[in-house]
Amino acid sequence: MEKEFTELLFQNQGIVRKICNLYFNNRVDTDDYQQELIIQLWKAYPSFKNESKFSTWMYRVCLNSAIDLLRKEKTQPNLIQYDNYDYVKSPVEHNEPKENHEKLYQVINKLSEIDKAIITLYLDEFSYKEIAEIIGLSETNIGVKINRIKSLILKSFTNGNK
Repeated sequence: MEKEFTELLFQNQGIVRKICNLYFNNRVDTDDYQQELIIQLWKAYPSFKNESKFSTWMYRVCLNSAIDLLRKEKTQPNLIQYDNYDYVKSPVEHNEPKENHEKLYQVINKLSEIDKAIITLYLDEFSYKEIAEIIGLSETNIGVKINRIKSLILKSFTNGNK
């Protein structure tokens, strides 16, 4: 079981990094958060029943764990600097200006935890059905949220002020 988990984790390791960079950006202890998400994945692994893709299940566990960690931290005062953004970015197409790519991640970073998760999954080309499964909302609700998020992002690019 441990070997199987390790292989699956290795094949999908970018998911853990992406979730950490979206939810715990600019923190000195990002590696600690990655470790915590991996621990939560290991604890939850016996519940993985192969009813969905491993990556879908992994996203669900990582997102829920990250949101839980954030909720716990909100009860404790801490200071977070948001001046510099450090994201793991998917490769940028050659015709896409770097500034737009960075601005997209800045806009995404300002979204609520759930909206951030939804648009991240959408950008990773998960279907509405898979996103609904991961997030725990209806497929219709996911479609509505994605359209609203896309409108918000488009608005921030056309206004240039967000």
